[in-house]
Amino acid sequence: MASKELLDLLNKGIARELQVSIQYMWQNVLWSGARGFAVKDELRNIAIVEMKHAEMIAARLAYLGGKPTTKPDPVFVGDKVKDMLELDKKVEEEAIALYKQTIQKARKEDDITTARLFEQILQDEEEHHDTFTSLLEDIE
Repeated sequence: MASKELLDLLNKGIARELQVSIQYMWQNVLWSGARGFAVKDELRNIAIVEMKHAEMIAARLAYLGGKPTTKPDPVFVGDKVKDMLELDKKVEEEAIALYKQTIQKARKEDDITTARLFEQILQDEEEHHDTFTSLLEDIE
């Protein structure tokens, strides 16, 4: 049986994944100009990946006896491309920290399946962070 602390970490992960799936999709819709055009498809693709993460975490949480949240963390879209990318980079950094914490907690509880799930998701989040960091390098 998973601890309340581990179940809470999974729900934090769901709330975060819901947040960024909305955030990135709305940025995809709202971005304009040459810079926005160049990255909007990437944002849409990342938003879809994030929603799949939410689903995977929710399925695991339900299996462990928890109830998945339906409330996203606060969504921040931004007004300009640079602002959006800085927001996106920051939320990915927060996700990386949260998922490392979740992996450690799962391993402490000998929950290898949850740890492996979050290791897989962590790899995606690090790629997303790299994408946003790289895009910011081209914007002054």
